[in-house]
Amino acid sequence: MKNLTPTMIPGLLLLAIAVVLVQCKSEKKPPSSAAFFEVRKTTYGTTPDGQSVDQYTLVNGTGMEVTVITYGGIITRWTAPDKDGNYDNVVLGFDNLGQYVAKTPYFGAIIGRYGNRIAKGQFSLAGKTYQLETNNGPNHLHGGVKGFDKVVWTASPQQTDTTASLVLTYLSKDGEGGYPGNLSCTVTYTLTATDALKVTYQASTDKETIVNLTQHSYFNLSGNFKKTILDHELMLAADNYLPVDTTLIPTGTITPVAGTPFDFTTAKAIGRDIDIADDQLTKGKGYDHCWVLNPADGLRTVASVVHPATGRQLEIITDEPGLQFYCGNFLNGTLPMPGGGTYGYRTGFCLETQHYPDSPNQPAFPSVILRPGEQYTTTTIFQFSVAK
Repeated sequence: MKNLTPTMIPGLLLLAIAVVLVQCKSEKKPPSSAAFFEVRKTTYGTTPDGQSVDQYTLVNGTGMEVTVITYGGIITRWTAPDKDGNYDNVVLGFDNLGQYVAKTPYFGAIIGRYGNRIAKGQFSLAGKTYQLETNNGPNHLHGGVKGFDKVVWTASPQQTDTTASLVLTYLSKDGEGGYPGNLSCTVTYTLTATDALKVTYQASTDKETIVNLTQHSYFNLSGNFKKTILDHELMLAADNYLPVDTTLIPTGTITPVAGTPFDFTTAKAIGRDIDIADDQLTKGKGYDHCWVLNPADGLRTVASVVHPATGRQLEIITDEPGLQFYCGNFLNGTLPMPGGGTYGYRTGFCLETQHYPDSPNQPAFPSVILRPGEQYTTTTIFQFSVAK
């Protein structure tokens, strides 16, 4: 080896340091996944009757955050990635608790005891007729005047090495809203490392009753709520849908979507056929119908939505038989957006997995009856990704 000269020493020192840095970098182990997952809790406000409402944020470390308040189990904020790796909020919501209490179209809420409509608010069980509250014209909608979206749930955060969860519980007492039986409910939100939110619903009763729970988030995958959702491309794994009457109660017939504006078996823009002259679109002021999901055992992918400009994709995976697709037809510029402005016409869409509307009065529809000793359990997964 050549003898070292004074002028060579600084260069060799720099080279040695560089080698050490490269080795440290290549050998450095990523932090434990447990460090990525957390559940943050803050105080959100107080209801008019004095109940404290907390806010929880589920964090998975990749950029997705799901914020939930105990009032209504409402998802107030939900970030998702675009094609450039940017995470933006993609669900409609309000700035504060007062706005959720004052007036809301069920933004982000848990819906129960019965999601969707029941004709004239009436149904019969074991020969007895029950009268529910009517809060949607002549019909009962989403649990009535004070459904599950307007009660304060008890929350329990849970965290593992691979998930962040929030377990919400509520006891709906016998006679609440006109429903029979004490219904004990648990809804669990679980955020995963793959940008999926798993929603598990469970319930039990001490008296024969009906139950149909769902989640009512309004999505706009652009992340810009001043834009409509008409450019979003939707696919539904449903060969049939349920036509409705003028009060949006199913007629009882199951109708093929082929040849109608309701055919989303191949992905198409939500706005492509929405203004076609069609009796059903007129009745719903656009899409506000339940699709009969193609049957399969267990969980299966039933819907996919892509926003072409951002590349955001949302897939819906569920074990439910139906899905209500609603495209914000009743948003009319009167509800405030966080940071200023108002929500305009068709600036959000809902994909509500559920049993069919008015099932208690439609013998041919899948049953929604829950009896003592039985366990109501259903799961829906909201899977975000970037479209390829």
